[in-house]
Amino acid sequence: MTTVQTPVDEANTATSWRGRAEADDAERTTAEATDAASIKQLRGRSQALLRSLLRPHKRQIIGIVILLLIMNAANLAGPYLVMLGISNGIPALTDGNDYSVLTAVGIAFGLVTIAEYAATRSEIALSGRVSQSLLLELRRRVFNHFNKLSVSFHERFTSGRVVARMTSDMDAIRELSDNGVHDLVLAALSVVSIAGIMLFMDVELALVALVTFPIMGLLGNWFRKYSTVVYRRTRETIALVIVYFVESMSGVRAVQSYRREPRNQRIFDRLNDDNRDANINGHRAAATFAASTKGIGNLSIAIVLMYGGYLVMEGRTDVGVLVAFLLYLRRFYEPMQELTMFYNTLQSATAALEKLSGVLDEKPEVASPAKPVALPQANGVIEFDDVMFSYRDDKVVLPDMNLTIPAGQTIAIVGATGAGKTTMAKLVSRFYDPVSGVVSLDGVNLKDLSEADLSRAIAMVTQENYMFDGTIGENIAFGKPSAGQEEIEAAAKAIGAHDFIAALPDGYDTDVRKRGGRLSAGQRQLVAFARAFLADPRVLILDEATSSLDIPSERLVQHALRTILADRTAIIIAHRLSTVEIADRVLVLDAGRIVEDGPPAVLISGSGRYAKLHEQWEDSLV
Repeated sequence: MTTVQTPVDEANTATSWRGRAEADDAERTTAEATDAASIKQLRGRSQALLRSLLRPHKRQIIGIVILLLIMNAANLAGPYLVMLGISNGIPALTDGNDYSVLTAVGIAFGLVTIAEYAATRSEIALSGRVSQSLLLELRRRVFNHFNKLSVSFHERFTSGRVVARMTSDMDAIRELSDNGVHDLVLAALSVVSIAGIMLFMDVELALVALVTFPIMGLLGNWFRKYSTVVYRRTRETIALVIVYFVESMSGVRAVQSYRREPRNQRIFDRLNDDNRDANINGHRAAATFAASTKGIGNLSIAIVLMYGGYLVMEGRTDVGVLVAFLLYLRRFYEPMQELTMFYNTLQSATAALEKLSGVLDEKPEVASPAKPVALPQANGVIEFDDVMFSYRDDKVVLPDMNLTIPAGQTIAIVGATGAGKTTMAKLVSRFYDPVSGVVSLDGVNLKDLSEADLSRAIAMVTQENYMFDGTIGENIAFGKPSAGQEEIEAAAKAIGAHDFIAALPDGYDTDVRKRGGRLSAGQRQLVAFARAFLADPRVLILDEATSSLDIPSERLVQHALRTILADRTAIIIAHRLSTVEIADRVLVLDAGRIVEDGPPAVLISGSGRYAKLHEQWEDSLV
C-alpha cells in the first residue's frame, strides 16, 4: 500500500526540516539568541572578526578616509560657490561690469571638479583593493577552519550550510565592503558638514531648516530596530534555500529513484516562499523609510523656502544664502536615501558576519597538541588502554577496550552492525578522541602527535573511495603530491589497477569527472588502494574497503592487498570473510567488547561466533 503525502504533510515536512536545519546550525545565531547578553556576545564576536580583518589595512583605510574627506569637501563646495556668485558676483557685474568674482567662482568650480574626480577615482580603486584583500583573507580563514574542524562537526553541519557560508554570506559581506561603507561615510560626513555650514551661514534659517530633524531621528530609530530583525531573517531563509537545494541535488539519484521530485519541489517552494516573504518585508520597511525621508525632506525645503523668502523680503538675509540653503537641504536629505540602502546591506552583512564568526569560533573536538611529541618514523604498534567512547552521553559504543596490535600484524575486526568496528577505526585515525583511556601509536598517545606525523603514519581507506575532480594520476597522488609519474604507475601496478587505467583513452591523464563518475565502483576502489599504497603509511585501515568490488575484482585485489599489507600494521573491517582470511588475527566484536580473538584458522575450527559467521558465508557462496 502506497502512502501519499498530502499538502498538509508536506507543509509539516518543510516546517520540520526547516526547524532541524536551524537547530543544527552550529553557530547558534541570532535566530536563537533573543536575550540581550547573547546578542551582545554575537555582536562582540563578529566585531572582533571584523577588526582582525581590517587590522592589516590600517594605512590604506587612513588613505581612504582622507580621500573621502576630500570628496565630501569638493561636493559641498558647490552650493557655497553658488552663494558667492549670486551674492557677490552678480552685484559686481551689474554695478561695475566686474567679471572678476564670477571668473574666480568659475575657476574654483573647475578646481573643485578636478579634485573630486581625482579623489573619487583613487578612493574607489583603493577601496576595491582593500575589499578584495579582506574577502580573500576571510575565505581563506573559513576554508582553512572548515578543514581543521573535526569529523563530528562535519557530520552534523550539512554540506549545504558549508556552501551557504562560502556563497551567500560572503556575497553579503562583499556587497557591504564594495559599496556600503563608502556610502555610509559620505552620507555621515555630508549630514554633519551641511549642518555645520548652514549654521555658519545663517543660524536662524539653519534652525528652521533643521526643525524636522528630530522626526528623522525617530523614523531612523524605528527603521534600525525593525530592519535588524527583518534582514537577519532574510539571511536565515536564503541559507535554508541553499541548504535544501544542495542536499537535494547531492541525493538526486535517490530522489529520482523514488520519484520524489514533486514532493521535493513543493518543500523547496515553501522554503523559497519564506525567503520571498522575508525579502518583501524588508523592501516594505525600506519603502516606508525612503518615502518618509523624501516627504520630510520636501517639507523642510518648503518651510525654508517660505520662511527664507520672508527673511529676504525683510532684508534679514540674502538671496544667495537662501539658494545655497535650498541646495544644501537637497543634499542633506539625499544621503538619508542612501542610508536606507546601506542599512539593508549592513543588516545582511551583519547577519552573515555573525554566522561566519560562529563557524570560526567553533573549536575542533580533536585539537592539535600544543607541544607535540616527535615521531618521525613510526613502527606501527597500536594500543587501546582502558578506552571508553560514546557519540552521545546516553549510548556507549566502546565501554572498556583494551587491545594491543603489534607492529606489522594484520588484524580483521568482524561483528554485527553497530558493534563498534568502524568506531575503533575512527579512533585509530584520530577522527575522534576517546572519552576516557588512551589510544597510542608506538607508546605515544595519539593526542600528543602532530598532524604531520599522524597523517604520515596512519591512512584509512573507506568504502566511500572519494574521487576528486581531476585525472586518475592526480587522485592516486593525493596522499603524496610530490610523487612522480613513475611512482604513481608503480603504485597502480602493485595494486592491480594499471591495466584498466592504461586501457582508458588518456591513461593516467583521464579525467575521472565528478566524484569519479567515469569509473565503476570497483575501479574507484582500486584507485583508492593505489592512493593508500603510494602514501606508504605504517598503519593502514581498510573500512569496508572491498565492499564495492565484484567477485572478479575482489579476487584481483586479494594478491594486491597482501602486497600492500606486507611489513605494515593493518586493520581490516569487512563483512566479506574472503577479505578477512588474509589477516593474521581476527577480533570478533559484540556491543563494543572483544568476544573472540585469534588466528582465523583457529577460530574457524572452533564453535564460536566467527566459526558460525564463516559457515554462513560459505553457505551463501553455494
